[in-house]
Amino acid sequence: MSTKILIIGACGQIGTELTHKLREIYGTDNVIASDIRKLNNDVVNSGPFEVINALDFNQIEHLVEVHKIDEIYLMAALLSATAEKNPAFAWDLNMNSLFHVLNLAKAGKIKKIFWPSSIAVFGPTTPKENTPQYTVMEPSTVYGISKQAGERWCEYYHNIFGVDVRSIRYPGLISWSSPPGGGTTDYAVDIFHKALSDKTYECFLSSETKMPMMYMDDAIAATIQIMQAPLEQIKIRSSYNLAAMSFTPTEIAAEIQKHIPEFTVTYNPDFRQKIADSWPASISDAEARKDWNWKHKYDLKTMTADMLEHLK
Repeated sequence: MSTKILIIGACGQIGTELTHKLREIYGTDNVIASDIRKLNNDVVNSGPFEVINALDFNQIEHLVEVHKIDEIYLMAALLSATAEKNPAFAWDLNMNSLFHVLNLAKAGKIKKIFWPSSIAVFGPTTPKENTPQYTVMEPSTVYGISKQAGERWCEYYHNIFGVDVRSIRYPGLISWSSPPGGGTTDYAVDIFHKALSDKTYECFLSSETKMPMMYMDDAIAATIQIMQAPLEQIKIRSSYNLAAMSFTPTEIAAEIQKHIPEFTVTYNPDFRQKIADSWPASISDAEARKDWNWKHKYDLKTMTADMLEHLK
């Protein structure tokens, strides 16, 4: 029997790449992509696609029954910068979509869930460098509050109802294939596009804002790896710290300048600066490396080269 997978939020920055990779592994027809609207894009056109509202339990349950779904990857969310502008909707979407999926697993209708958390669960009182798995978590953003609450619920549903839910705290994610989705680390994607098109970029964070980042290829690899890991290897049921690299806007600009010498950057911090300042500068992911053998592949240098090559 092949695994049948439903991806909710398949047209987002992570969902797009995840859908392609999962279809490569499990077969196109075994991976049902879904999102709130049907766009004319690769994800929609390359295999089974359903329009779904992540807030509608009956819709999700119906899809699970019709397609005999085993696993759900819940990738629908309002991200950090967008969530600050619409707190009530962000809370509703980020929390209730999770409850719907957790409750389907509790009822025995699906076997496994992937739900993404984020470095946004940490706050201004968290140790900034080498932030450990277990530490002070007092998030100061709408997005972070919803992710922190979500982690607690995942752990609760696992401990009380035996639900097999697995999670990663994603750092800032950088990809060439899909536009960023309203996060605070989006500058690290925009900067590549502008370097190629305009040879100049106005950054919405200050030059020395250091943040944990990861190339999308690594994030997708980690996501699939944690989902494929044997049950006994998953020791943390809130969410695992995950890390690859940390850098500042100055450092990524310097790396791009090695390829595009005439590239310049100016700095004009906006409301996202405050969000960035509340997050860690670097993350310790010792548990993920120990428990399920996580290893990242890309650093700043190799990621920059790969990004520019693809975007050209």
